Amino acid sequence: MNLHTIDTGLFKLDGGAMFGVVPKSIWQKSNPADANNMCTWAMRCLLIEDGDRLILVDTGIGNKQNEKFFSHYYLHGEDTLEKSLAAKGFSKNDITDVFLTHLHFDHCGGAIVREGEQLLPAFRNATYWSNEKHWEWAVHPNARESASFLKENILPIQESGQLKFVETKPSTEFSPGFKIDFAFGHTDAMMLPKLTYKDQTVIYAADLLPSTGHIPLPYVMSYDMFPLQTLKEKKEFLDEAADQNYILYLEHDPVNECCTVQQTEKGIKLKDTFSLADL
Repeated sequence: MNLHTIDTGLFKLDGGAMFGVVPKSIWQKSNPADANNMCTWAMRCLLIEDGDRLILVDTGIGNKQNEKFFSHYYLHGEDTLEKSLAAKGFSKNDITDVFLTHLHFDHCGGAIVREGEQLLPAFRNATYWSNEKHWEWAVHPNARESASFLKENILPIQESGQLKFVETKPSTEFSPGFKIDFAFGHTDAMMLPKLTYKDQTVIYAADLLPSTGHIPLPYVMSYDMFPLQTLKEKKEFLDEAADQNYILYLEHDPVNECCTVQQTEKGIKLKDTFSLADL
């Protein structure tokens, strides 16, 4: 198995929304905001070479929305999904599996492209993976979360016939060396890839732990549907990560690709930060 970082660009979200009840005077020390209170975040995907499979975890925001939509998120940076794949020697047509941790637009927007009047899979040779519980949650969204679940990102996947579901049970095995943990606080049945890589465990933290700035337990996003559930899941996740020295791959951290955490007298703290290529 080989792992590759796939950067798809940067965007901005409101700092208060990203840190919930934590005051700006505290969170801005790790994630400084601009004059509009917006902080920069990455959309960092992961490419897994595993035998004859080439698995892409998440796809970024894509480029098919209109100018008004993108104006809310201030997309910037030089990276794109296509450029990052090409830098690793691959194209979209090489991808065999697209694994979507969840169906919020910044995680699955690149899964579908617009060609004329048609919405088509961006990865024509790939199987797209979700789970039935999260899929139903996304296609019948509640009013609070509906702005994150865009039908044009989701329904064409099913209409293409390329969609499959994994089982929603603890430590589901997706493939050898690739297990799936589930989290239910941010959104229903978000999937976290748990990979055995070079005798270490690498976990794609998705939106359970967006960045190193979210390591303190109370730092829970306002976007989370069930914040107390997130609090419980995050504590269990970080305790295990510290105990087992897991490597946490960070999807939204604008600076750090990976980190480890440690137990201290004051709770879980950041230990080391590094890039995936350093492993």
